[in-house]
Amino acid sequence: MRIKTFQTFLIISILNCGLSFAQNSKSKPDAIDMKVNALLAKMTLDEKIGQLNQYTSDKDATGPVSKSSNKLEEIKQGRLGSMLNVRGAADTRIVQETAMQSRLKIPLLFGLDVIHGYRVTFPIPLAEAASWDLDAMELSARVAAREAASSGIHWTFAPMVDISRDPRWGRVMEGAGEDPYLGSLIAKARINGFQGKGLGNLDAVMACAKHFAAYGAALAGRDYNSVDMSDRLLWEVYLPPFKAALDAGAATFMNSFNDLNGIPATGNSYLQRDILKGKWNFKGFMVSDWGSIGEMAAHGFAKDSYDAARLALNAGSDMDMESRSYIGNLAKLVKDKKVSIASVDDAVRRVLRKKFELGLFDDPYRFSDIEREKKELNSPENRQASRDVAKKSIVLLKNENQLLPLSKNLKTIAVIGPLAKSNIDMKGFWSVEWDNDKLVSLYEGIENKLGSNTKLLYSKGCEIADSSQTGFAEAIANAKQADVVIVAVGEAFNMSGEAKSRSNIHIPGVQEELVKALQATGKPVVVLVMAGRPLIFNWTADHVPSILYTWWLGSEAGNAMADVLFGDYNPAGKLPITFPRSEGQIPVFYSYKNTGRPSMNDQDIMYKSAYLDLPNSPKFAFGHGLSYTSFKYSDLKLSKSKLGKGEKLTATFTLTNTGKYAGEEVAQLYLQDVVASVTRPVKELKDFRKVMLAPGESKSITFTIDKEKLSFYDQKMKWGAEAGDFNLMIGTASNNILLNSKFELID
Repeated sequence: MRIKTFQTFLIISILNCGLSFAQNSKSKPDAIDMKVNALLAKMTLDEKIGQLNQYTSDKDATGPVSKSSNKLEEIKQGRLGSMLNVRGAADTRIVQETAMQSRLKIPLLFGLDVIHGYRVTFPIPLAEAASWDLDAMELSARVAAREAASSGIHWTFAPMVDISRDPRWGRVMEGAGEDPYLGSLIAKARINGFQGKGLGNLDAVMACAKHFAAYGAALAGRDYNSVDMSDRLLWEVYLPPFKAALDAGAATFMNSFNDLNGIPATGNSYLQRDILKGKWNFKGFMVSDWGSIGEMAAHGFAKDSYDAARLALNAGSDMDMESRSYIGNLAKLVKDKKVSIASVDDAVRRVLRKKFELGLFDDPYRFSDIEREKKELNSPENRQASRDVAKKSIVLLKNENQLLPLSKNLKTIAVIGPLAKSNIDMKGFWSVEWDNDKLVSLYEGIENKLGSNTKLLYSKGCEIADSSQTGFAEAIANAKQADVVIVAVGEAFNMSGEAKSRSNIHIPGVQEELVKALQATGKPVVVLVMAGRPLIFNWTADHVPSILYTWWLGSEAGNAMADVLFGDYNPAGKLPITFPRSEGQIPVFYSYKNTGRPSMNDQDIMYKSAYLDLPNSPKFAFGHGLSYTSFKYSDLKLSKSKLGKGEKLTATFTLTNTGKYAGEEVAQLYLQDVVASVTRPVKELKDFRKVMLAPGESKSITFTIDKEKLSFYDQKMKWGAEAGDFNLMIGTASNNILLNSKFELID
């Protein structure tokens, strides 16, 4: 293809090297449908198929790229409905101009993996989940949406709402942890953040609930692996966050790579037609995951891409991300009567509707505003929001003898470890790449906090993952000179994420040996663990007095860690996922079943459901997280002891800050159905409150319990509550229940 103009050259460069007007409130609900139908009537079959076709630019690709020299021509011919990994107000405008040269001038959708921030990086989603702060998580998504929308992005492939109970799975970092109740609330918060006041507003992007469904239960924690589970487990644990996302108005869904009970999700009509578009009446569109339509051939479910396209479209997968199965086969499938034109039209209608809702037919360039982009990206306000969310995401795992918070008057501090001065690892996996990005390291955060009053001694000590201990001597020497030793260990940013499954989730390399050597100096040691998943660090957990789990916290990581270390913020994070003692415990989660031979404690192992060589209990339980202050739970009162099915019951108690610091506590309500027609978990999270209390302050906290909180799927998979006894538990963690009561549900 000859390059005739500089603009054409620039377009090709972007494609091969690169990434309101609110909807009229007076429009009737069917106004957009009328516009969609009118446009659909003008479209050829090839143009319809084009709307279901999505390509990536070659830059920042998040999967295997099918390189093409004719993307520009395909856009002009109307053979492309969406692009991902094209970003920036200038670049998206240029590419959109190409779409405006097509016969019907149907605008492109620009999508990007805006997972935890755009220009300003926020904590990874699992870290944010540890905040148990729904407003903070909504704010994180809101800032990301504002920044992304100002750069011409219409659509984020987030949030990931997959429940996961296997920290070997690398993508655990991208979700909200192990619990469907907490995960559902977080899904709603993130959808609300991304979509704001509604599509069509200039600061809103389409959210995408992924991966539908059960991707987080991949066998052996190995990414892309098969999933085999009962309908009860699917509906009670893995589907609720998706239903919450749909109820919150998620514009799109993405299907998952895995097969579910032998049927790949991409070609699974039970998931897409029966549940999502049938029972749940989803009106948005379903996009495949990267290449997942074509990958059904590798699954052994489809013969070739022709067969894969047939299976996917008929099962309800509307848009083909990068596999090129639809663009190459759908026309023939329609001609061969293997796919109905009605099915094609339904998929196209869903895609076109979102383009109308976004206002792209009124102005295809409305999100590609360079001046707005300059004002929005990386603003001080956005960075402050990142810092606030980051400090809320930190979990204080241990704090013997109240070593933390540290005094700002310390003379000498040793800052040691392979992550102590790392900037790049603070961004975490699934962050957007930027030239000259400013990510604050732990060392810089401490330096910013203390200035020149305190001498900082730095030693790397060792690398993240190798076996050399040559740096130990210098680290030990610096530790001996210091008043306190701060050690930063964990994973590199690319050790958790997609295709980052690990069979060994211990802290990598010789980092824990470094911790042992520093602890042996006799100096006070504080360990910060930076990672994208629960890691195993049993020696450190048993011997080091103070441990903070700081995950990957984003742009303001170092400043947020310093805020917590030196007491400007009192940590209140709680684990959203269980931390195992050993990989042999996995999957390990708090809401297990009792079995017929329950082990009553870690010593009760003879002919019980227990290990000979390991306690059943985890190293750190779901919901665990300490504070610099202390809290007392007291005076539990239930409004009634018997609850009718149409009634509500309240559980009220007093929460008191008995320490010397102001602080927040996440009070957690768990329920157990004692006897039911199917076995029930020993406890299930059903509510929580995050409460700020001044020293000495008390507040009355009330939880409301109704039939819905007591319901489950019975033997016939019918949702409802059964009469009987229930245990009510309130505490500071799933393994630290401080208040107990009972009540009965009666017919």
